[in-house]
Amino acid sequence: MAAAGRLPSCWGLLALLALLGGGPAPARALHNVTAELFGAEAWGTLAAFGDLNSDKQTDLFVLRERNDLIVFLADQNAPYFKPKVKVSLKNQSALITGVVPGDYDGDSQMDVLLTYLPQNHAGGELGAVIIWGQNQTLNPNNMTILNRTFQDEPLIMDFNGDLIPDVFGVTSESNQPQILLGGNLSWHLALTTKHKMRLPHSHAFIDLTEDFTADLFLTTVSASGTSQFEIWENLDGNFSLRTIFEKPQNMVVVGQSAFADFDGDGHVDHLLPGCEDDSCQRSAIYLARHGAKQWVPVLQDFSNKGTLWGFVPFVREQRPAEIPVPITLHIGDYNMDGYPDALAVLRNTSGSGQQAFLLENVPCSNASCEGAHRMFKVYWELVGLSPIRDAVVATFFDIYEDGILDIVVLSKGPAKNNFAIHALKNNFEADAYFVKVIVLSGLCSNDCPRKITPFGVNQPGPYIMYTTVDANGYPKNGSAGQLSQSAHLALQLPYNVLGLGRSANFLDHLYVGIPRPAGEKSVRKQEWTAIIPNSQLIVIPYPHDVPRSWSAKLYLTPSNIVLLTAVALVGVCVFILAIIGVLHWQEKVRPRVSAASLACRVTLLCTNIPV
Repeated sequence: MAAAGRLPSCWGLLALLALLGGGPAPARALHNVTAELFGAEAWGTLAAFGDLNSDKQTDLFVLRERNDLIVFLADQNAPYFKPKVKVSLKNQSALITGVVPGDYDGDSQMDVLLTYLPQNHAGGELGAVIIWGQNQTLNPNNMTILNRTFQDEPLIMDFNGDLIPDVFGVTSESNQPQILLGGNLSWHLALTTKHKMRLPHSHAFIDLTEDFTADLFLTTVSASGTSQFEIWENLDGNFSLRTIFEKPQNMVVVGQSAFADFDGDGHVDHLLPGCEDDSCQRSAIYLARHGAKQWVPVLQDFSNKGTLWGFVPFVREQRPAEIPVPITLHIGDYNMDGYPDALAVLRNTSGSGQQAFLLENVPCSNASCEGAHRMFKVYWELVGLSPIRDAVVATFFDIYEDGILDIVVLSKGPAKNNFAIHALKNNFEADAYFVKVIVLSGLCSNDCPRKITPFGVNQPGPYIMYTTVDANGYPKNGSAGQLSQSAHLALQLPYNVLGLGRSANFLDHLYVGIPRPAGEKSVRKQEWTAIIPNSQLIVIPYPHDVPRSWSAKLYLTPSNIVLLTAVALVGVCVFILAIIGVLHWQEKVRPRVSAASLACRVTLLCTNIPV
């Protein structure tokens, strides 16, 4: 990435040429780059993303043998991800179930929270340990084992608005959710709810009330055993129950909730995958639009050429050989059209295997999805993705840091306790644009260790929204929450890539909001204007309570579109110069008529006129 200044006229000319000249047709194909990225090390369970060594490149956190955490650091030379850091829990004879990077003590060094299943714990409760970061790496000899166990994997959130991640979950001490505050690692009662948490849960920490302050979304079980959802609104830094609503009436097996601005109106919507029967012969994805409790199906047809596909039901075992994966949608804008797409793992209901599929967000084409205006379309045959058999997890990842979301797939490999990792480069090419936003904690803005600003310390809770004008002159909005979920291989990226479609216009407004502490009435939100498309914006909210003092670093990401428009511009200039040259040459070689010769010709002409 190269730093970009603001050159409206130059960028506007390039963008205009791109729009006038068109571009290559969209190519829905994927290129397997696994060997280029990992060499012979492409195995293990990809569990999380984060920039461990603060080099502004995203690293990969991979589990191996269920006892070891291996951090693959991004490198400039092939293979581009190399296993450099290792932390082992073999001495505890524990099976690791989850990995959540974050700065849990506020020193701007990335730490890692590991949840694990103890060897001799028959109840299925999970232990947790924090491996502390030191000098842009992890110190395996410096760890803190939490003194309470969890009923399920915890949610990492910023409960008290200090931009230090906290740990939320139901522990062995109480049936009510507890919060472990980051920094001093003290336990507190988080909130009082009348309902039990659903297992596996899909809690989220994201703004659902349009005030740029993250709220708390809980998945619970009613007294009758029905799955339901609770929204706890963040009011003045305190969480208060706002609404409770139930799952879709036809849904029997409930999957993990996902959140995305599905219809591109600038507000986050609720997506829920699941099955309409116990055996998942009839699968479906429902949408609850922002502020509405009504469920609308956005995908119910899972048949392809006479073959019926469906979601893979979740099976909770006491000590599973592999990490169990619930029914999950991983969200990302694959084609940068401004409408988030999804990746899902489906199985052939006849029992012949399971695969990962791309679900593209397209305009609604049937009566059932009219309330949502959009729907999912399954790409049953996608070059590069279809050949991967026995897929277990599929997620989006910007492999080359170019703003285009690629795909990583985990599949069952030859080793019993480990998955095979497949990296697929997104070859989508069209004149579409994006903006990539990452919000930091700003804890060490003026005094960071080794004078390195940690651009990648994972920060849950920030909320981003933009407004612009599309290629047809109509208003266009988009929004997303940063690291809103952390449990059960959520695999969310520490940044947001927001598609802009074919609009080459500047973003008129880009808003960023962060959580606030208890008792603070004012919203912590800042606005930036005239953001260049195809750029990365790194927001440093320091001081936290003075939004007008927040700073942002803008980086322009080169892409094929910039190259093509530059070629078009050079071509136009060469064509104009050629015309000028030809006209100039003709002017030089044309015979010149002198004034004397012209006078003589006029005299002769006059003398020949008859009287």
